[in-house]
Amino acid sequence: MKKNKIQKRYIYRGMCTMVLCAIATGLFFAAWYGFVHKNNNTGYLLGLGNLGMAIGIYLVLYYFIGRSLRAFRIGVDRKANLLASQVMTIFMVDFFEIFISCAITGQFRFFHIFFVRYLILALIQSAVLCGLTLPLVDVYRKFFKPQRILEIYSEDSNEKTEFMNERPDKYRVAESIGIYEGVDKILAVVPDYEAILLNDIPSELKNIILKECFRIGKRVYFTPKISDIIGKNSENIDLFDTPLYLCRNSGIGMGQRILKRFFDLLFSVLAFIVFSPLFLIVAIAIKLEDGGPIFYKQDRVTRGGKVFGILKFRSMIVDAEKDGRPHPAGEADDRITKVGHVIRPTRIDELPQLLNIIAGDMSIVGPRPERVEHVEKYTKDIPEFEFRLKVKGGLTGVAQVFGKYNTSPLSKLKMDLYYITNYSLLLDLQIIFETVKILVQKESTAGFSEEKQKEMGQAHK
Repeated sequence: MKKNKIQKRYIYRGMCTMVLCAIATGLFFAAWYGFVHKNNNTGYLLGLGNLGMAIGIYLVLYYFIGRSLRAFRIGVDRKANLLASQVMTIFMVDFFEIFISCAITGQFRFFHIFFVRYLILALIQSAVLCGLTLPLVDVYRKFFKPQRILEIYSEDSNEKTEFMNERPDKYRVAESIGIYEGVDKILAVVPDYEAILLNDIPSELKNIILKECFRIGKRVYFTPKISDIIGKNSENIDLFDTPLYLCRNSGIGMGQRILKRFFDLLFSVLAFIVFSPLFLIVAIAIKLEDGGPIFYKQDRVTRGGKVFGILKFRSMIVDAEKDGRPHPAGEADDRITKVGHVIRPTRIDELPQLLNIIAGDMSIVGPRPERVEHVEKYTKDIPEFEFRLKVKGGLTGVAQVFGKYNTSPLSKLKMDLYYITNYSLLLDLQIIFETVKILVQKESTAGFSEEKQKEMGQAHK
């Protein structure tokens, strides 16, 4: 891909960000100025300093929170993701502005008025910005065609190119070439494509191609090996006259675990209180449908290989696995109840796991705890699968946010290792916010295909 074409994409995306920031800030200022003008008798608060402070604070908050929630990735993320990001950004910023506006005006007695005013403002901003985001994405897709990608693969490639073709608006694997063609032939055709995809090829060849692509300024995508993910978070040691990197490989530290546990308890207790009416409604609906038990308990594996009973609202018929063997839910499974068809796609069936979190068996964020028999099977096929057990299982996690319900065990492992090796409280918060988005993505809750069900069913034999 030519550099000027890449720059045009960045310029357009930057212009879109500026427009969104300007509109969001302008709508906020109209609401803020109107209120201050009406409720201020001295005129002091309408000075340029205070006006500039109000606008500046809002603009900075909206920009940085929006960036952290990926609200400005026009042409990169899916439309549903962008809309969800915009709504979350607006509501977060406007919530913070309630307190900031009270502080700037010195009128904390107007807190309830600010709350109502900013709630209405957030709804208006969300409608306007979401309505603008959609055509901005359409314009991007019209003028910036998908990248023509050359896939370089080995016969042992674990991942196929289908995952790239799921975004035909952004990527198009134009041709695939096997490493058996030889390095000279591969390097000869590399300049003909806009980007290169290295799909699980040997490290020696990967290094050669990466260096050549660096020399000619060619973009490279590659599927990481487990060692790549572990090494990515290494620390630079500046003690010698040669680069040296340190991988601590200690997982989440003691201090981080204590802080994480504190927030797990705080958020899970608050969430349990907030969702208690929903708990009651779902429990009554399940009981009225077939008179069976409300909850379903299943053995799962968490930190250190500990087995615990995970709780869910029952979404299938009673004795759905009466033979004692696991039967993963299919895409059109007749065992799913009427209530189940509602609570499974929306993940409401997972809410009872707040009790597992309070009990200390799970965390809000972490690798999704697998069934005992699946852990045994996956570990046999992929010995590194046990690396996921360095932390507690979570209600949500990287694999749930960026993967799918039927994502392969190897891909889930790689995503969970990314979380473990890059853990921070901010990362937890990001994943929690990102979790909201997956509720609008059908693929995130897709069931297993018949082939995948048979494969997973073998784990208990």
